[in-house]
Amino acid sequence: MSARFVGAKVLGALGTLAFVVVFNFFLFRVVEGDPVASLFRGRNLTLEQRDELRTQFGLDGSMWEQFVRYVEQTVQLNFGRSYTTNQPVIEEIWSRTPATLALVGTATILSTLLGLWIGTLAGWRRGSKQDRMLTSASMVTWSMPEFWLGMILLTFFAVRLGLFPTGGISDPSSEEGGISKLVDQARHMFLPCLTLTVAYLGEYALIMRSSIVDVMREDYLTLARAKGLRDVQVRNRHAVRNALLPSTALIAINFGFVISGAITVETVFSWPGLGLLTYDALRGPDLPLLQGLFLLFSAAVIVFNLAADLLYPFLDPRVRYQ
Repeated sequence: MSARFVGAKVLGALGTLAFVVVFNFFLFRVVEGDPVASLFRGRNLTLEQRDELRTQFGLDGSMWEQFVRYVEQTVQLNFGRSYTTNQPVIEEIWSRTPATLALVGTATILSTLLGLWIGTLAGWRRGSKQDRMLTSASMVTWSMPEFWLGMILLTFFAVRLGLFPTGGISDPSSEEGGISKLVDQARHMFLPCLTLTVAYLGEYALIMRSSIVDVMREDYLTLARAKGLRDVQVRNRHAVRNALLPSTALIAINFGFVISGAITVETVFSWPGLGLLTYDALRGPDLPLLQGLFLLFSAAVIVFNLAADLLYPFLDPRVRYQ
């Protein structure tokens, strides 16, 4: 992998990130209108009080002055203060990140492993009863909205059967620590994690199945069989590795969205992560918090896409010479 290839990919990622920074500023300025009027609607504020609030929120001066100040603060990872809590945005985001990483990260890893395994089994036995069953199940899970699946699981397993908590990350009345606390948090995380795992599962399975079907036509598999390798060895050593290339992009994109979390699922299960934080910021609306979250989500996707681009040459050496 040449330095030119790496440099081109890195510059492309930096250019995309720069565009997102600019777009992030103007997008919320267009959508938001007057944040002071929205936040304090129904209250009689004097002109002096409105001007003071605009200065406090960094909305004073011309649009260009606000943009320059926004870029300078963004470079310093200073996204301002939340309108609703008056806390630094970076602290609000940082406090919610572990919950999202634990939930959506676990679900993404599980759905990736299970989806690739199911897709491999289905594609390798194309046209069989097993293929039809697995492919149909994958299409069903892929088509189900996450929030709908979450509400079904919540209603059945938590409300009716009472096997799991209805929401939150832990029992607020419990004072236990150590292993008992981890077990309690695992019980709270089970249903939202199951929801996301099932929702993402079908996508990975269908992409992997399509990739396996494509590589089955390649001559190197025939050569591998001619060497006397067993069918399972041909599949695992040759077919799966070459079929992973399209799935790598999907995995990278979804790992980027791990940071953003699943807004609807976290809202349904009251999971205190970045998804629920985004929902609360939209209800405000909380302009600085929304800007910080949007920039973080976009940067995560860009970084993981860059990682996928740099990983391609190791999965398919032909990419090195393009």
